[in-house]
Amino acid sequence: MKPEAFGLERYFARHEFSARYLLGSSDPEAMPVRALLALEPAAEEHLRDLWLGYTESLGSPALRAAIAAEYASVTADDVLVHAGAQEPIFSFLNVALERGDGIIVQVPSYQSHYAIARAIGAEVAFWRADLEVGGAPDPDDLPHLIRANTKVLLLTNPANPTGYAFDRTRLEATVAFARRHGLLLFADEMYRGTERAAADRAPALVDVYERAVSLGGLAKSYGLAGLRIGWIATRERDLFARLAAFKDYLTICNSAPSELLATIALRHRVALQDRVRAILSANLDRLDEFFAARVAQWEWLRPRAGTTAFPRYRGGDTDALCADLLARAGVLLVPSSLFDAGTDRVRIGYGRTNVPAALAALGDALDAGAD
Repeated sequence: MKPEAFGLERYFARHEFSARYLLGSSDPEAMPVRALLALEPAAEEHLRDLWLGYTESLGSPALRAAIAAEYASVTADDVLVHAGAQEPIFSFLNVALERGDGIIVQVPSYQSHYAIARAIGAEVAFWRADLEVGGAPDPDDLPHLIRANTKVLLLTNPANPTGYAFDRTRLEATVAFARRHGLLLFADEMYRGTERAAADRAPALVDVYERAVSLGGLAKSYGLAGLRIGWIATRERDLFARLAAFKDYLTICNSAPSELLATIALRHRVALQDRVRAILSANLDRLDEFFAARVAQWEWLRPRAGTTAFPRYRGGDTDALCADLLARAGVLLVPSSLFDAGTDRVRIGYGRTNVPAALAALGDALDAGAD
């Protein structure tokens, strides 16, 4: 299998560590290890005494139990820990699909959701979100996308790059469709916990559908991308066993320090997610003000969840715009072409504490370019 180049990740590989302002990243402000250890009095001693041998391939029992506590119907035996989120996406698609199978994928989304399926030889049908209303996909479109060979429906909730959070009516209709056709329902829920309003936080799909697979991790709502801990939760026992066996050809097991620190983080999920949401909310207010002053240039819809927004640029091609802003102001935005979503939008990430400075530099560059 030879997947196509991952456009977004190649873009970040070129610019992420050289740009002055990262205003397109999806991971929010991280924290130093000492801040995480400070949440528990004995945590530093446990880290110092940690045995640096191999860990259990499924994930440590303590970590799997802490992850299971995030769900209503999941036990530790239903949790498989991975290195980040990319590994479980790759594993699931390789285990669930064969050449000639069909998959329906909500888009725009993370490229690996469909690029890996294509590389396997699966037939991909795109469930396109309506960007004019904030990125909502219509469940009434699903009957037009399903084929006799369709095995999987893949969605992202909350969504990247739009920040759309499914309302209950749409989510229930989507689950009902998957159940009616016996589909595996893969739910990328990496941004779950970033919803600004409690009413917008939907239940994890593994808790509402017997054939659902929920993807979670610490990179987004926890602000701990550097731990590289993600997981899959599913009650599909045969699928779980095949995923565990497939992982033997990838990382095999996870980093012992990462698993320990992840377990600490999950025990303090409320404090860590509150911290991230506070940063996001403050920065959203600044984005509202920024775009309110530039309605001639931009079309802005405030996202209800996630760490990213997807505004439309009225001035032309955003590939050229992003290249220009990076060269002139050191501001890194992500053009919508990297999400196969046209060339008139940008992804803005607003989870970092330097967003005010980045917006100031962006505003100066845009204003200078308009002169």
